[in-house]
Formats: sequence, structure tokens, C-alpha cells
Amino acid sequence: MQPKLGPNTTMSTRPLSATSSLCLNISRDGDSTTSLGSPFQCLAHLSVKKFFLMSNLNLHQLLGGRGRLPPGYNLLSGQPWQVWKCPRTARSSLQSSVQHQPQESRGRHPEISLRDSGGNPRQLTGCLRMSWSSLCRSWGGGPGPAQERRQRSGSVKMRVQRQHPQGHSHRHPGRMAWRSLVLLPFLLAAVSGNTVPIISVTIFHVPEDLELGQFAFQLQAYDLDNDPLTYQIGGTDAFYFAVDSETGRVTLRKSLDRELQAKLTITVGVSDGVNNEVSKKITIIVDDRNDNAPVFQYLPYNAIIAENTSVHSIIYTVFANDSDTGNASKVSYSIEEVIPDNVNNHQLFYILTNGSVVLNGSLDYAKNTFYQIKILAQDGGGWLHNNWTVQKSFTYLSLTIKDMPNLDPRFLNEPYSGSVPENCDLGTTVLTVTAMDQDTGVNDKISYIITNASVPFVINNTTGTITVSEPLDREQLPSDEVLLQVTAREEHPDIHGKVAQTSTLVTVLVTDVNDNKPQFYNCSLSSCNFSASAQNHFTGNIIEHSSTRLPVSNLNIVAYDPDKGINSNFELSLQGPNANAFTVFPTTIAGAGEVQILVQNSALVDYEISHVMVVQVIANDTGNPTDCCSTATVTIDLIDSNDHIPEFPQSTYTLSVMENSPDGTVITPNITAYDPDSGVLGQITYQLLPETICDIFTVNATTGALLVRNGSLLDRETRSIYYANLQAKDGGDLVGTTVLEITVLDANDMAPVVIGSYFISVEEGQNVSTQIQAIDNDEPDSPNSKLGFMILPGLFSDNFTISEDTGEMHSKEPLDCEALEDERGQMVVTVMVYDHGKPPLNTTVNVTITVGDLNDNIPVFLNQSYEFSVFEDSPGSFVGEVNATDADRTEINSRISFRLERGSGSSNFLIRSTRLGPGNYSGQLSVDPEMSLDYDTLQQKFFTLTVLAENTAADNAGDKANVSAIVHILDVNDESPTILPGSLQDASVAENGTQQGLIHTLSAFDPDTNHSLVFEELAVACFKGDSSAEDVCWDWFVLAPNGSVLVNSSDIDYEVCDRVLLTLRVEDLYTEKGNRYSQNETLRIIIIDVNDNMPVFEAISETFVVVPEISPVELQVATVKATDADSGLGGTITFSIVSVVLVEDNGVSRPFENLFGVSTTPDKGAYIGSIRVASNLDESLKGQYKVTVEAKDGEEPVHRAQTVLSIFTVDQSYRVRLQFVTTVEEVQSNSENIKLALTTVTKAAVYVVAIRSVEDTRDTHVDAKSVMEAYFVYSNGTALDVNDLSILIQSDPVGLAELVKLGLAVIGPGEVTKPTKEVELIGIIAGLAAFLLIFILIMTLVLVLTTRSYKRKLSAMKALKVATTFNPATAQQGAGIPGTNQYNAEGANPMLNQPLDPSHDLGFHEDSISVTSTNSLDENTVNAPADDSFEVEQVKMQPTDPTDKEVLVAALNLKEPTKTAYLNTTFTTTDL
Repeated sequence: MQPKLGPNTTMSTRPLSATSSLCLNISRDGDSTTSLGSPFQCLAHLSVKKFFLMSNLNLHQLLGGRGRLPPGYNLLSGQPWQVWKCPRTARSSLQSSVQHQPQESRGRHPEISLRDSGGNPRQLTGCLRMSWSSLCRSWGGGPGPAQERRQRSGSVKMRVQRQHPQGHSHRHPGRMAWRSLVLLPFLLAAVSGNTVPIISVTIFHVPEDLELGQFAFQLQAYDLDNDPLTYQIGGTDAFYFAVDSETGRVTLRKSLDRELQAKLTITVGVSDGVNNEVSKKITIIVDDRNDNAPVFQYLPYNAIIAENTSVHSIIYTVFANDSDTGNASKVSYSIEEVIPDNVNNHQLFYILTNGSVVLNGSLDYAKNTFYQIKILAQDGGGWLHNNWTVQKSFTYLSLTIKDMPNLDPRFLNEPYSGSVPENCDLGTTVLTVTAMDQDTGVNDKISYIITNASVPFVINNTTGTITVSEPLDREQLPSDEVLLQVTAREEHPDIHGKVAQTSTLVTVLVTDVNDNKPQFYNCSLSSCNFSASAQNHFTGNIIEHSSTRLPVSNLNIVAYDPDKGINSNFELSLQGPNANAFTVFPTTIAGAGEVQILVQNSALVDYEISHVMVVQVIANDTGNPTDCCSTATVTIDLIDSNDHIPEFPQSTYTLSVMENSPDGTVITPNITAYDPDSGVLGQITYQLLPETICDIFTVNATTGALLVRNGSLLDRETRSIYYANLQAKDGGDLVGTTVLEITVLDANDMAPVVIGSYFISVEEGQNVSTQIQAIDNDEPDSPNSKLGFMILPGLFSDNFTISEDTGEMHSKEPLDCEALEDERGQMVVTVMVYDHGKPPLNTTVNVTITVGDLNDNIPVFLNQSYEFSVFEDSPGSFVGEVNATDADRTEINSRISFRLERGSGSSNFLIRSTRLGPGNYSGQLSVDPEMSLDYDTLQQKFFTLTVLAENTAADNAGDKANVSAIVHILDVNDESPTILPGSLQDASVAENGTQQGLIHTLSAFDPDTNHSLVFEELAVACFKGDSSAEDVCWDWFVLAPNGSVLVNSSDIDYEVCDRVLLTLRVEDLYTEKGNRYSQNETLRIIIIDVNDNMPVFEAISETFVVVPEISPVELQVATVKATDADSGLGGTITFSIVSVVLVEDNGVSRPFENLFGVSTTPDKGAYIGSIRVASNLDESLKGQYKVTVEAKDGEEPVHRAQTVLSIFTVDQSYRVRLQFVTTVEEVQSNSENIKLALTTVTKAAVYVVAIRSVEDTRDTHVDAKSVMEAYFVYSNGTALDVNDLSILIQSDPVGLAELVKLGLAVIGPGEVTKPTKEVELIGIIAGLAAFLLIFILIMTLVLVLTTRSYKRKLSAMKALKVATTFNPATAQQGAGIPGTNQYNAEGANPMLNQPLDPSHDLGFHEDSISVTSTNSLDENTVNAPADDSFEVEQVKMQPTDPTDKEVLVAALNLKEPTKTAYLNTTFTTTDL
């Protein structure tokens, strides 16, 4: 009978083995495995080589379209498939299930899906290699031994289940057989089915800047049967692309624009030629590229701002929009240029990141009324055509400055000064001041006022005219010059609400008029106040019979005329009854002067005749006839002589003074002496002797009053009596004396003195008695030394009494130690001892009584009950503290010990006693170290304890106290927190503060329910590359307690540190046990470089020289080197030439363009700019080229730096021509040796221009065969010309010899460049004109000279012939006159040095012209022809007298050898 497959029946295969056979086992839940019957045994060795599984396979296809599973069954695999060599999928557990569709969708085919062990769908592109075991099951038999072994090694189970509609399951054993027969063909048919292609990728990304025809993306599809695939695309957006049907390679056919359409959708069709075409929609995301520049909105930008706009105010906001995305859409703004362009204006504004233009300085309408700001908007940069591109755009902001009244007015034509005569009419005009408003755009109305008080001038508030307002009297004014403070004030207030005004000083000079007469004043000239009233009476004195010309003493007369200049001159004279005895001095005074009365006749000055004499002084102003004179009467007292001695009425005076009297106390008001002399001679001065007593006493030098000088030295107990002499001296130094006896009286100045100290000890409960003893050192038996006693008010003053007379002190009642607050049991009573003097003095003494303690008090707890808490599982932990006190004073009597009364839970705790202070103890309650309290096992979470306090020294053991203490047990937080690894990923931040605030957030976890996590920064490590950057970044970032990493500084600098490592941890603030901290973790922060450094040129130490003639294009003539601290494009430097200016030797500058070029080369972190010749240089120019080279980096914002190079040019004037006797070939072969020799001699660089044959140059007198033209240049830009070179070579014999050896013959100037044809033509015309002019002049001169010298020629010939007939030996010798044909005294012709006979007439005196020759030194001899018949005998001429030898004659005679000359009868010495 066939087995039936009922509900909960399991059908499984046998284990996978190498035999590639499959065995099916069918089992029910809870039943033993049932094998298929014998009809299946014939299939035992059916082998399947390969089996492919795909996702979403149609079960109908798997079964070959020949059947379907019964409804309600699932096909599940009980064991995972074994995956062998699958290239893309790791070995995993896959679950295959076939689920029947619901009843309402039975028309569809069921599907088989592959799922992994987690139930997730999986897709396999690899292969599954499986072995099927033999279908060895018979209808009734069980598995054989071989099959048992394979089953133990693993099996794949296929479970078929059917669920009852109501959820109940029923077994149908009878149906198992036919269902198995139906399922087996399906499984066998699945091995031979052809699969459809699979499209694996449905989303692609294409950049919008992709060019037409370029590769866009690759369609990805595969076929498990390896059938060839063909591709096609369709849909509304398919026109953008083209696809290769065989490869699936898609290219771009129409340009993309993300801003117009960011997402495209096309339909992809794939066919394997066997199955129907598979199609699927795919999505193409158009990736953004930086292809849009920022666009300014709301143009144009114009604004009017007041000049007083405050600094850092936003004056305008611009906005630019960038339609790109991401960083490319972030627009930043910068100010590129400010017009007017200067350094100050460029710093006057700055722009914020939001486009707000901010005023960075103060505006001034007077400087600029208009600004135009060029604003650059650029995006954050992005990729465009595989290049990092930054898009930018410009616009202008026009600012009009509005003038505001912020400036005070200003006076014109300062300083101001004028003059006016005194006594002039009121209203007289002095001068006019003018002021203007500096705010020219406002031009407010100006008014004027004089701010001085009490000045005799007024000002017109509109015109500024100053006039006289009061009568002027120059003498009444403080000064001739009156300073007026004039204030100019604007009509309206300024922008600050204040009055806009300014002040200036106007000087008005009041000129003098002679309107005052001289006056007399009683003062000295240096301190005289002429504004006071004049005086007419003066008094002086003089000793009788004083010498002549001696002035009267004590007479201060000053005569003064307040007028000025010549108006102040006046005369003095003397009148009166005694005018004959005196005279006045001086007799004339200008302005002011002291007046003296001098003795004229000393005999008339006699005290015995008259004690007083009177004279009158007359002052006469001769320039003022109407009111000219003043008179002063002078009374002169005559002084008598000294003839009496001072005398005292008594010889001895008895005096007394109280001790300690204050300084200045009068002992006696006056002890006076008598002197009958008059005046100073009768004036007495008193003095106290000896000088030692003057330290205690002093005397009034005028009145004779005796005073105490230092009362502190008057001590009766030290000295009771003093003796002194009082001396009286008159004005003539005559002296009289008397004796003073001074007794010191007693004063109560000694306080009582207590004898001994008073410390008394007594047991509490007893009385105290004692007596205070004291003495007083004042005068005995006086009230000052009589003593009394009293107790001063105090803490214990009411507990004691004392006898006022004897000092005996007693306690009022027995003493109690516990009643005392002092812990030592001490009582301090203050007793005052006083005397009966006036005022009374006193002394205090402390009486200390120590009361002994008795144990008469029991302990007392400070609280009625206590309540504590302690964490679980904390052996030995402190729980709490109880406090108790004992009122007894001594330590032994107040000692307290604590213990726990036995009870429930008391064994879990211990208590210790600790002394806190006298009678104050604490009991420290703690958990027993050997006990561990478990919060979870305790039924009650608290213990109630009874604490006992005992006094161990008490006589009665029952003297103790108790208190209740409740201890609560608390739960413990004991888990450490951890930082989540996902939050420790690297963070990045841009340098220079471009990023602010939060940059990263850390997260942590703690399993405890009650926790509070706080992050803590432990260390900061700074790195630049692989090296440490020390601590430069320690304050760049801050870690907040909540885990936020914030930027803390705007000084973040990539150039000093590019990587920051923060070592951190998290702390659980609520941790009560265990480690409260997490493990230390590290967060890495990457610093992103920003282009913030300018290129820096390195210093140039060498001098650059160029020789234009030998400088071809592309020749390197100079180099610069620069570095940039930034990285990437920001540190890449590109050089360019900004300008080239030739500074000629005469100072003239000439600009050039495209004369030099520069190329950039990187060099070990730096960049080298090679300056090369870009076009042919002018060889004729002299001077130096100033080449401005600019270095700029390669990233926005672009930074630039400039430097100026000096390239000295060597022109053709320094070209030297060297001629050699060797051939051109020899010179060329020896050129290096020649250059080496020349360099050795000159120390200069040799630049050879050309080597050519001598025929190519001008003729020379040397047999030269070749020419070398060269320049000799030094490194400092100077060069050698032909003269300098000749001097250097001649000064070096060794070098000269070497050059001669190499063939050098001649050194000459080099050939210069031939002029142009135009210049040559002009030169020829100018030369012909000059030649013609010179020719005319010469012909005219020849005609004139020929006519005038005809006679002289004949006379000269005659004289020459006669001279040849004379014998030199017989002729008289004489000195010649050099340079002329004038005869000397002897008649000799100096040219020929031939003596002539003076009496012989040669015919030279026919006219005056024939006497001298214009050129008598010409030697008129020529090389005569051979046939000339005239021959002159050779004569060697020597002067007869060496002293008369002429220099020129001697030079001619010493010539060797003597020439043989022939006379030329045609020409004479006067031809020229």
C-alpha cells in the first residue's frame, strides 16, 4: 500500500554526498521516517551535476510547466544547502520555501524564494554543487545502513503542510503516496529548465558635465544559462542616451543639466534569445557639477550713508545665488577693490559671509564723497570636467557719502593782531575776524562772541568786526596787549547735539599817550605795587655824622611815571629846610626808579642839633607842561650812640613750676632790665645760661618771660630744684645778669604698682579669700600716694567683694566648676588699685581662680534620635555619627564611650568613640568589615539600633544614656560607562575659524538606570604630518560635558598642525561603586587646509647681468624663489611678470612689454621662477631693467606677492675688440684658454660675441689675422671698457705673457652697430655742409696771408742765405728767444742757433710784421731729391757756453744722428 502524505508530514532528502545522489525521506511530526516504495528504487543512481538557484523563480518554470503543488502546502528545507566555490556570496544558510498563494489568487503560479537563516531574501549568482543520494527507499522498508550514515552527515528536508481553514490540522496518511508521485517529476523537471536574464542594478549616477559621446554607465544583467544577452532602452528620457545592444555600454547623446532635470527614468530591456525579454525601469541620478557661477540679485547696488556712520555698522547687504548644490552652492563674498584705490580705502570696508558690507573705519566727507566697492562672489568650489573649479562673479556697490555737521568751524588767516591808541573814541574799529564751516556740504551760519570777561572791546556777532566799547587807559590795563578770546559758533548743533564752535586769540596792542605825571611810592622797586595810592610823606634814619654819599637808611622811595617810552622820562631835585645837608640820587629816571637821599654835608647831620631833619623831593615831567610835577616830603630821624649797661632790679629771683608742665608754660611773665639809651641801643635782648638748662627752660628774648621748653624733663622724682643765670644785652652788646632759683613742685604722675601675681586654686563647693598688695612712688603722706581698691565690672565681679582700704577680697558663695564656661574651670576677676591724687591714677591686676572639677554629671545625646543610610555590599563603610556631651570639666570625668545594645541587626554594625573636645564625644557607626549587606535579600531595608553612652569614670555604673538610630540600606550604581565606537569616527574642521560651534558629537552608554554621563578631555596631542606639533592646538577645541566637540579658537592653523588627537573618557557622576570612568578613547580631528598664506619670496643675494648682444630668446638671465605655507592648490605658486621698466643711466625710466618671460619649476617644497629673454634686447640701451615678478597661489582666495629684480644691461660701448696674429681656426680652438687667461687677469666673466677674420674689420697697423669681440662683465653689473681692460692686462705681466703667447696683438674698441640709412644720409649732408664752410674760410685766409707775407718771404730768404756764410766759431753767442724769429741781443736766429754779425743788415726791419713769425719752430727741411744741387755740410752744433744753453736748442742739438738736410728754396719758416 502506498504511504499517504498527510498534514504535518515531512519529506526530506538524504545527506549530500560525493555520489551526487538524492534520497527523499518523508516523515510526520512525531512519527518515524517513512521511505518511498520500490517504484523509486530504480532511480537510485540518478545524478545531477549542477543545480542553480535564483531569487524569485517561478515555481511553474521550476516544474517545467507540468504541474502545481496542492493548495495549502509549503516546501521548506530543514538543512542549509552546501555552497561550493561561489565567487560573490559567502557560504551561508539558505532557506528555500515554496508558498502557495491565497485562494483569491490561484490563477497565479506559486513562487520559490531563497532566504538565509535570518529569513531575509538572498540572491545567488554563483553555483550550488550538490550530491543526490539514491532513491533507496522502498514502500515499506526503512533506510539501509549506507543511507543511515549519509543521513547522520546532514540532510535537506522538504516539509509539506496543509493548514485547516479554521486553524486545525488533520493527518491524511492515505494521501502520502500519490502526492509524492506528483512531487517527484516536478523536482526532476526543475533541473532541465532555462532561466530568464536578471537585471541587477537599477540606479546609476551620471555627472551633468559629461560630454556628448562619453561613457555614461554600464547596464548590468546576467543569465545563469550563460546565454548571450542583448540590450535596449526606452522611455520618455531615453533620448539622452545611446546603448550598445551587445555590451550594454551606455553613452551620452544629449547634454544634461541637473538644474533643469535632476533625475531621469528609462526602461531597460534585456533578452537572452530564449525566453521573453525582461524589462525594468532604472533611475539615473544626475550628479551636480560646479557649472554655475553666483548671480547677484536685485542689481544695481547703490547706497547713501552718513559720514558719521559708526564703525562695524552694516551699510549694505548684497546677495548672490548659486543654483548648484552642496559646497558649490555656498557663496562667499570678498572685496576686491575700493575706488579710490589706496591702502587705507581697501581696509575701510569688509564683507561678512552673508553679504553684509561692514564699515571698518571712519568716513570723512572732506576726504572722499564717493566710494565704489568691487565685490567678488565665489562659490565653495566643485568638480567640473575633472577639474576643481571655483566659479566667481563681480559687481559694484556705489556708496555716496552724506556730509554731516561733525566738524567745528575754522578761523581763516590766523593769528589775529591789531592796535589802537589809548583815549580813542568809542566804536573805533580794531580788526575783523573771519571763520567758516568746515562741513562744506552743510555750510552752517557762523556767529561771533568774545568770551573774555571785562574787556573794553565788543565784536559784531555777524561780521566779526571788533570795536572799542569802553574808554581805554593803557595805564589801567594789566598789559599793553589785550588778549581777546573770540569764539565762532555755528547756528545749529552738530551730530552729537553739541554746539559746534572754535576759539582763537586776538591780540590788541593799546599804544601810549603822555597823560600821567610821576608819583612817589613807599616800596622797593622789585616788589612795588603801582596800582596802590601814591604817597607824599616818607621817613628814614641815619646815624649822626655819617660819611658823605652815605644814603639815609630805612627809606624806600620809588618814583614812577606810568607812561611808556619817552613819555615816562622825568627829572628829580631836592628842596626844603635841610636840603643843603643832603642830595638826591639819581637826578633823571625813565619809567620807574628807586630814589635815595645821600649825605652831602656830614657836619650838618648832628643829633645834638636836631633829632629830625626834613627835605622835599621834586619829580618833574618835562614832556607834560600841564600836569608836570609831584612832591614828596622826607622826614629823617637821626640815631644816637650807645652809653648805658642794662640793669636788673634784683640780683636773685626765687621761682617754682609744676612737674610735667606743658611746653610753653609761663613760670614768670617778665623779669626786665633797664637801659636808658634810646632807639636800638636801648633795646634789650634776654638770654638764659648755661646752655644745658635751655633744654628744659627758655626765655623770651624781648620781654624776659621765663617759659617751660620741654615739660617732659621736669620730674620731681628725678630733680626737684634748678639754678640759672638770666643775661640782658642791649643793642650795643653791653650785658647785665641775675640769678634764677626754680623749684619743681610734685604732680600726681606715678600710678600705683601692684606687688606680686594672684593665681588661686580651689575645689568646687568652697569659698576664696585673698589680699591685694600695692605701693605708690609719689610724695609720701600726700593724696597722690594714698591707695584704694575696687573690683571692676566683669563676668565674675558679682561673685566677689573687696575692701576699699585694705584690698582684702572674698567670694560671696561656694564655687561650681560646671557653671563656668571656661573648659579649664578658671575665673578671672580684675581689681583696680587707684590713688587719691588729681587726677587719680590707677593700675589693674587680674586675680585668676581655678575651680577643681568633681564627677557629678551623666552623658547627654545631642539629638533625640538619629537616621542614617548606607549602600549595600559595603563592608567597613561609615554609616553615621552620634554625638554626646558630659558637663564635667576634667577629661577623666567627662570621658564618654559608646556601644550598641544587643538587638536585631546590631551584630552587623560597629561603633567607635572619638573625642571631639572637652566633654564632647562622637560615636562613629560603621558596617562590620566581616559583614556584607545585600539589599535584595533584606526583607526590611533598614535596621533600628540602640546606642548607649556611658561615663566610664562614674562611681555609679547605671549613669548612662541611650538613643535610637535607624540605618537604611541603599542600592548601588556599579557599572562603568562606555563610549559608542560609532561616535569616535574622524571629525574634520577647516582652519582659520571658518567653522565655528559644533563639529562633532560623542555618544556614550551606561547600563545603570540611574546615571549621569559627563565627557572629560584628558589630553590633546598635536601633529603636523608624522611629527609632533607640541602644544600649539591645546586650546583649539573644547569638549563639552554632553559630548559636543566645539571649535574654541579662530587660530586653527593647518600650517602648524594638521591632525589633533583628543584623549577622552566619559564619567558616570552617579557611580557609587566600581570604576566610574570608561576606557580612554581617542578622537581624531582632521584640520582641512584653507588658502590663507601669501607666497613669500626668498631674499635675492646675487646680481643679474644681461648682455643683449649675446642674449638669445629663452636665455635664462635671472631666477627668483618663493614658498607658500599652504598645501595643495593653495601652496602651488605660479610666477608672472607684471612690468618691465628700464632705468637708464641718466635716471629716465622707459616701460617695456613682453621683453622677459618667466617659467615656474617646483623645487623641494619651494618654487623657482626662471626669468628668460622673451624678445630681442636692444643692444644700445644703457642702464638696468627693473623687472616686477608676481607670485600667486592656485586656490581662491588667490594671494599674490611681488618682488622687483634688477637686471643690469651691458651695452655695446663695453664691447672690446681683441686682434690676434693667429688664424680664426686657431683662436677658436684656443678660445677656452684665452677666456681663462682673460678671466684670471680681469676677475670678470668673459662673453665672446664673435670670432672672425681681420678682413671683416677695419684696417690696422698690426699684421693681425683674426679678431675676437667680447664683453667683460662683473657680477655686480659693472663691465670693463677697452681702457680698463688695457690697464688690467698691462698690470699683470704673467697674464700679458700668456695672452701674447696665445696670439693677442692689439686691444681696441669693438665695432658698434652701423647706423641706419636715414642716419647715414643726415650725417653725409651735415658733413658736406661743414666741409664747404671750412673750405671757404681756409681759401679766404690763404689769400689774405699770401698777400701780406710776400715781402717777408723775400727778406727771410735773404737772411737765410747770409746766415749760411758765417762761421759759428767766430760769431758772438747769446741766448735765443724761444718760439719766435725775434733777434736776440746778439742778433742770433734762435731757430738755427747761428750767431750773426750785428752790423750786417739782413733786411728784417722793413716792416713790423717781418720781425716775428707765427710759427718759428717749424723745421723747414724735407727729404730732398737726389738731383738737388744744394748740399749743406753736416754740422754737429754745440753751444759755446753751457749756462746760455736754451732748452729747445739743447733738445735739437742732442738729436742722434744729425740729419742731413737740404734747403728748400721755395718755403721758409713763415709759410704757415
